[in-house]
Amino acid sequence: MSSDAITDLDAHALSRAIHAREVSCVEVMRAYLARIHRLNPRLNAIVNLAPDDALLAQARERDDELARGASRGFLHGVPQAIKDAANAVGFPTTFGCALLKDQVARVDGLMVQRMKAAGCIVIGKTNMPEFGLGSHTYNNLFGTTANAWDPAVSAGGSSGGAAVCLAQRLLPLADGSDFMGSLRNPAGWNHVFGLRPSQGRVPSWPAADVWVAQLGTEGPMARNVRDLAALLSIQAGYDARTPLSIAQRPQAFSVASGPQAFSVAHGPHDFAPREPLSLRGARIAWLGDLGGHLALEAGIAEVCEQALQRMADAGAVVEPLNSLGIDLDRVWHAWLVGRRLLTAPRVAAALALAGAAREQIKPEALWEHDQAQSLQGTEFMRAAEMRTRLYAQMLALLQRFDALALPVAQVWPFAIEQHWPRQIAGRTMDTYHRWMEVTLYATFAGLPAISVPAGFDAAGRLPMGLQLIGRPQGDAALLQLAAGYEALVGELLARRPPEP
Repeated sequence: MSSDAITDLDAHALSRAIHAREVSCVEVMRAYLARIHRLNPRLNAIVNLAPDDALLAQARERDDELARGASRGFLHGVPQAIKDAANAVGFPTTFGCALLKDQVARVDGLMVQRMKAAGCIVIGKTNMPEFGLGSHTYNNLFGTTANAWDPAVSAGGSSGGAAVCLAQRLLPLADGSDFMGSLRNPAGWNHVFGLRPSQGRVPSWPAADVWVAQLGTEGPMARNVRDLAALLSIQAGYDARTPLSIAQRPQAFSVASGPQAFSVAHGPHDFAPREPLSLRGARIAWLGDLGGHLALEAGIAEVCEQALQRMADAGAVVEPLNSLGIDLDRVWHAWLVGRRLLTAPRVAAALALAGAAREQIKPEALWEHDQAQSLQGTEFMRAAEMRTRLYAQMLALLQRFDALALPVAQVWPFAIEQHWPRQIAGRTMDTYHRWMEVTLYATFAGLPAISVPAGFDAAGRLPMGLQLIGRPQGDAALLQLAAGYEALVGELLARRPPEP
């Protein structure tokens, strides 16, 4: 099998080929390393890549295990690069911050432990913005990651390196994390799938706090829904050290009602979509720009509506809603409180390092840190109460609908030199992340949300994603819905980015 043929395989096909001994783990590693060495210097998606000889030695060990009839699991011998926010033994965990460039991990994070247990070989890290702040992958340590479709524009973030690796076939699967769209926005901008799991579905450990810091979560990215579900099945699961993690496995669920209803039970991969992939009777609320609350660049709503029309043509019921039925300005200000509270400690820890200076940290991170210094407990509790009201309102809507639909981003990928959009459709953005407001509702409510490829801009050059928000702990049902959509858009998904 040629190198290009190997890197073209999706994760399921690659795993089958490895286990059938149609291709060796060494051949797989050589194929991916060759592609990485050829393309990554221009993409800058993978950082701190391990030496080739060390990786090939691990691949030979995996081949020896297969020769003895032993497999570690679905990811046996599969190359994996870990987002630079997660610990992987032997690699620095930098968060894209130069002050942390020598902070080499001594233990694997829980997600990495689970992926390694399933057989993956960690080859390096994927690039991210400094401290994961802002959906544009640039930092002073490694530089900027180019969009997979056009190197002149942003890859999104904060899991930008991961999304570009997928789109350009530098990896068969990717992991990431999502605080304010960090698995969804880069997926949409690079024409792949990204899932923010339900709060607690993919627990994080080690962690300084296991009670309050619940806005961010790790999760999967993939080029198709089946691979996405398989990686989630590996990452997910209860861990007693994280008491708010989800203990239950996915339940059988039904979509629609009456004669068109169908149920889904779990199997070897708990989150894997099941046949049939029909969308008939699924109810989806199209929130659009939330009645004018969100500033959207021209063409984004239209591309998302075209994707929804395909779903409607297949039997889904798509209903325009235009409102969440809650004061979104109050939600935004509550969000600012929670975000500052959780971001500030990480920035403070970097500032406390020997020789650290404020000038070594991006202004947006300092702004979050400084704003947090005057926060009071009563402000946090008021924000928590507002978050509770948002959850209750979205839960009420999700009793009527199977999913809530929004654009995954409010702007098309912008010039790579620009740090963040100052204006959208003539409206000034009052913070560095106001242009990402569309992603916060799923995060703040702790709900699962998936980005599915929706289409391209008028020039046919830049991708955009559609965001589908599911019911509480409804990750499996959301993946089933996404798989039904995926089955309709084969020609769209077959499009590949040009090599840079």
